[in-house]
Amino acid sequence: MTALDELGRHLADHLPADRLATDAGSTWAYGMDNSRVHHAPGLVVFPDSHAEVTEVMRAAARFRVPVTTRGRGTGTAGGSVPIDGGIVLVTDRMTRVIDFRPEDRLIVVEAGLINADLQRIVGEKGFFWPPDPTSNALCTIGGNLGCNAAGPHAVKYGTTRENVLGLRAVGGEGQTIKAGSQTTKGVVGHDLTRLLIGSEGTLGVITEATLKLTPLPETRRLLRAFYSEMHTASAAVSRVMAQPATPAAIEFIDGNALDLLRRNSRVDIPAAAGAMLMIEVDGDDTGIEALVKRIVTAARGGDPQVDIAVAETAEEQASLWAARKALSPTLRQVAPKKINEDVVVPVSRIPHLIETLDEIAARHRITIVSFGHAGNGNIHVNLLVNPDDPTEMVAAETALTEVFDAVLALDGTLSGEHGIGYVKRDFVAREIPAESLALMQGIKRVFDPLGILNPHKKLPDPPASNASR
Repeated sequence: MTALDELGRHLADHLPADRLATDAGSTWAYGMDNSRVHHAPGLVVFPDSHAEVTEVMRAAARFRVPVTTRGRGTGTAGGSVPIDGGIVLVTDRMTRVIDFRPEDRLIVVEAGLINADLQRIVGEKGFFWPPDPTSNALCTIGGNLGCNAAGPHAVKYGTTRENVLGLRAVGGEGQTIKAGSQTTKGVVGHDLTRLLIGSEGTLGVITEATLKLTPLPETRRLLRAFYSEMHTASAAVSRVMAQPATPAAIEFIDGNALDLLRRNSRVDIPAAAGAMLMIEVDGDDTGIEALVKRIVTAARGGDPQVDIAVAETAEEQASLWAARKALSPTLRQVAPKKINEDVVVPVSRIPHLIETLDEIAARHRITIVSFGHAGNGNIHVNLLVNPDDPTEMVAAETALTEVFDAVLALDGTLSGEHGIGYVKRDFVAREIPAESLALMQGIKRVFDPLGILNPHKKLPDPPASNASR
């Protein structure tokens, strides 16, 4: 009998029958996410509480079976794919609101709660939780925590890491981890909260989170600005971000992405437009017009040819945001197995990055579509390739390496919010020196001494592990 069989029998004796799935159909379906990687697990577990997660992890440690945590599988980097098989631990039944105190601007929730459901709950009391990734209708809070997700409004309100007060998690031997507190100030102990956030399930299974809430603004305006080409739009981003009125969001869409919008949305896009910015401004009713005026001036940059319009009604704003959020799914219809990266560079260096992407695309005869959260330099770079064409895939892999080289040369980073997962971990050593990687691998061993938590993710395998595979 294998270790996985023994673990399955143990869990069947200690958990309700509906918590386990062993049939091939179920296990196969939980062997993928939104990447091109697939590995079926041997067992899928659906715990209903922190106590059940603890039971699963203690048993997994006892039988030395790897555990991969999963929410709804919306990630794009293979982070929830069980590379070594074993167990997939699915948190999507853990959806309770444990505590909600608007007077303290916090809510305590389980990790399986959907982002959009959280927004609805807190919105009824006049609040929102700033992280709002494109997949917010499907993604879980646990997934947001695992990847330090962000979305358009991170430029003003911060990423997941800046909007969490505390966590409850389960470590690699089944131990309960308490991190943070319910206060916005506190320096007791080390900051395990922000260490766990973004760790992609490699340090612990996050079961509960205390989230910091923000009051909904009184009003919003959404500016739409068209530019003749990408470089003038990139320069406008730097001007907007250099003036005092910080926008709530600033989105960048290149010419290739505009072509997709022309064919797949109702947005009226001039034929001569080669790039578009969407700039959201929010605040109180008395000051919003002055903020809009400042942003318009910076976005125009003294060029009367820049076409800028302001969407004031909720319907107009919703239509523009819907078009922006449709870009990723539309690209997947055009190129189902596209290469999708989310690199980040300092805002002032966006024009240089865009110019380099153009050069790489032309040199390798590959279509590159770029858009993203330009206010913090987070650009989603999409290489539209046909995986059934070996020549094209070789060119794409070379092009991707050149993209990463360009990003690092501009003092950027290889991922802003999608995570490293499995597909990008071989590039991590290009950005992080060996000494720093050794420290990170040492931290991993403290939280997960048996190495069973989401193995082969986030970091390159240590040398001993590489030698044994």
